Amino acid sequence: MGEAIGLGITHYPLLAATDEYMAALMSQVLTDPDIPDDRKDPANWSDLAQQEWSDDRGAAAAAGHRKSLLTNLAAARQTLDEFEPDLLIVWGDDQYENFREEVIPSFCILAYPDTEVDQLAVLDVMSLPNAWGLPSGQRMVMRGNQPYAKKLAQDVLADGVDVAYSYEPRRDIHHFPHAFANTQVFLDYENVGKTFPYPIVSVAVNCYGEHVIARRGGIAPFAEILGGEDLDPPGPSPQRCYEFGRAVGRSVRKSDKRVALVASASWSHAFLNDKDWHLRPDTAADRELYDAMVRGDHDVWTSRTVRDIVDAGQHEMLNWFCLLGAVSELGLELESSEFVETEVFNSNKAFATFR
Repeated sequence: MGEAIGLGITHYPLLAATDEYMAALMSQVLTDPDIPDDRKDPANWSDLAQQEWSDDRGAAAAAGHRKSLLTNLAAARQTLDEFEPDLLIVWGDDQYENFREEVIPSFCILAYPDTEVDQLAVLDVMSLPNAWGLPSGQRMVMRGNQPYAKKLAQDVLADGVDVAYSYEPRRDIHHFPHAFANTQVFLDYENVGKTFPYPIVSVAVNCYGEHVIARRGGIAPFAEILGGEDLDPPGPSPQRCYEFGRAVGRSVRKSDKRVALVASASWSHAFLNDKDWHLRPDTAADRELYDAMVRGDHDVWTSRTVRDIVDAGQHEMLNWFCLLGAVSELGLELESSEFVETEVFNSNKAFATFR
């Protein structure tokens, strides 16, 4: 019988950047001419937003935000090392990186062998310096476990949950999906570029749904949004993600492996929160789900609809719905958690450990 732990972490790309660029997404949003000027005026922002933004566009506050994230990531790494997993199963989103117009699967198990990945490519696309002062083009190896990934797909399909599988990334990919690459980088932050000791089976979830092609996984200017977007079909529902996680949990239980189940995602994203003009995450919606998770009330989670998730900018949280389904199936209980709130660093972040 397999053994498992559960972890929830973030893959926030700008954690890999230097402090002066950690609020770069906010800086970009503020250039949108169709956001009302009074909304963009820091004088009208909340106390937290004004404190974080200050007179240096978030540079000083970034140090504190970084410390909170790295402290939690270090704790997650310590948990991994104590557990000594045979592999990680990581749920992550694909932001128009590996999957594009040719096909957008709701779920896809990336049954890859060892894969060489450009670990800083997502920052290179943004032309931002990295926190380690490394030159661009850094390569790292993501170890895989293709036989296990294939068996996982077989089990989940036999369990009645449709899941795609892939044996290699697209050939013209600009960079490996950063939800997975950053998971390895951030769990090995102090040794970036060295060999991470645990294989990773990546599981892509179509978190971006109606926006995956329409917005190409990024920020849409309000000129396009207000003009009427050509939206895509929705992604999988929160309930289906939860059931998918349960199916993965059942596969893990009957395996002979020690498996760390990892949800890699921040919570609501400002640049997806249209109702608040992309200026802040939906903290109220996040807090409601966080409080329910802490008290073990998964019914609050599974009652969420696709519309609820999209309207709150919580797209990437579908990865956490998968995790909660798995830990529920395996009888794992929440051991520790932390909610890291922000207004100018794009997304609230949550961390959790289940045993």
